[in-house]
Amino acid sequence: MVYAGTPAFAVPALEALIDAGYRVVAVYTQPDRPAGRGRRLRASPVKTLALEHGLVVEQPESLRDPAVQKRLAGHAPDVMVVAAYGLILPAAVLGMPVHGCLNIHASLLPRWRGAAPIQRAIEAGDEQSGVCLMEMAAGLDTGPVVACRSTPIGAEDTASTLHDRLADMGAELLADKLDDWLSGRIDARDQPEEGVTYADKITTGECRVDWDETADVITRRVRAFDPWPVMRCQRDHAPLRIWAARALPGPAATGVPGEILTVSDEGIDVQTGDGVLRLLRVQAPGGRAQAVADFLRGHTMHVGEILL
Repeated sequence: MVYAGTPAFAVPALEALIDAGYRVVAVYTQPDRPAGRGRRLRASPVKTLALEHGLVVEQPESLRDPAVQKRLAGHAPDVMVVAAYGLILPAAVLGMPVHGCLNIHASLLPRWRGAAPIQRAIEAGDEQSGVCLMEMAAGLDTGPVVACRSTPIGAEDTASTLHDRLADMGAELLADKLDDWLSGRIDARDQPEEGVTYADKITTGECRVDWDETADVITRRVRAFDPWPVMRCQRDHAPLRIWAARALPGPAATGVPGEILTVSDEGIDVQTGDGVLRLLRVQAPGGRAQAVADFLRGHTMHVGEILL
């Protein structure tokens, strides 16, 4: 088989294939990208694992190049397994493997097709998420589904914690179902037409807090945008990143949106458009993320101050 993936989400599935003894003839991953303060080229997590196991690594900029497609055909794959690869597979590639291309997708399809299903599920307040094995087709995550596995989204789940759980679940589901699918013991089923939603790519423009929104909405966005791009507001003309927050129960306070109501080691309480948001973990420019109790030892915040 050929495996295609790039970020950490795709690592457990490749490990599962290697551990199960599948013959991975090539691993496709995106080209090394600049990273860190020095902007040095860094290999993807999938490339790092592949090289550790002595696997052939291919890093084309695109799969539309006929020369790249010819090289892929030369690997003669029976199946291509894909997980968060990040490049579009054109029709010529989709039809190349004998058994087609099988994708590990981090949502319960048809809900949250697209680029950011984990973040959008948390942001929307979904109670469940999961992973699906899907036969890849020309549309955006529209192919027939082979198998799914679900998990509750907990009140404390962030995109980071849910990402790691779904990555492991995807690997387990692949290991459990791949042989059955290849041998024809299970069939893929078409996705229902009802319930389709799209998970648009996350942008940095979404991370600015709008204090006119409800405390519940802001809390969900804080969780959804951890570890990136991280929700933030403005204080003294500088950004204040919000890594953890909680909507407080009880009657609404009477401050204006963005007004600091109380300051204590338990948290910084801020009025929103509906309800009070307690900031629990924050980060000032040039500093590190800290619990509010630690943050307040080096920074002074006042009741009545307005966060923008």
